[in-house]
Amino acid sequence: MGNKEQTFQKIIEVAYVMFAEKGFDKTSLAMIAAEVGISKPAIYYYFQSKDQLIAYLFEELYKEIQRDIAVDYKELSPTNFKGELLELGYKSIDAQGKDPYFNKIFNQYVLLAARDESYMKQLVELETSFLTSFVEILQYGVRLRVIVDNPNMEAKAQMLALLYDNIGNFMLTGNQLNYKAIWKEAVDSVIQGGEDEKEK
Repeated sequence: MGNKEQTFQKIIEVAYVMFAEKGFDKTSLAMIAAEVGISKPAIYYYFQSKDQLIAYLFEELYKEIQRDIAVDYKELSPTNFKGELLELGYKSIDAQGKDPYFNKIFNQYVLLAARDESYMKQLVELETSFLTSFVEILQYGVRLRVIVDNPNMEAKAQMLALLYDNIGNFMLTGNQLNYKAIWKEAVDSVIQGGEDEKEK
């Protein structure tokens, strides 16, 4: 990796942490440049403005969230469906446990969206995609006959999506809950609900 690529990566890493800890309004490009160890004029080689850097980070977070909830349906079967659904949540819990900045910076974008319509539009698109992904996962479970279809299927999927999304906020506040056990209870309730329907 060349010096320019290394510097670019360092800017991203420093901005990620500083924006998360101090917020967008209280973090300047000069502060980021100083932490990286370059001059303020030098940072303009990589980003023409703080807004451009904020936008770049949002795009990266957007892609990361979509990757995290992506499911390879070809790999799912009746025998591993529940385990894969459990693992989806477990991986998110582990990742957020290792990265205390993710939810902090994402909350900064939520605040930004309250005053910037373009970010609001993107967040709504992301949330819609996020919720749809969980609906599609459970619908696939129905096709695999792991879950029995019922009128509440969409609500069950949204319950899982909301839990998946909000665990990070509880972790952010330092609440020491057994998040994996909570996720398992939610998944069990969805799968068991289907099994109960089968028995009727």
